[in-house]
Amino acid sequence: MEHTERKSEEAAAVERVANAAREVQMASQALEQQFNIRPDDSGRTLPLARLTAAIAELQSARDALDALLARKSLH
Repeated sequence: MEHTERKSEEAAAVERVANAAREVQMASQALEQQFNIRPDDSGRTLPLARLTAAIAELQSARDALDALLARKSLH
């Protein structure tokens, strides 16, 4: 793999992590707003599911970046 392709792959992986982290932050804020708007338990399922999915994507993105960097260090 060429040097520029590796850099591009790394940049894409870092961008994925950054986007996932932003989504976790937005989902967390949305859930917090639901708690502030409705102190009872109603209406939290969707924001909680969004936060759960965002956290899973962030973990996946971080794992992929770690794997990419580990492969790079072997070369």
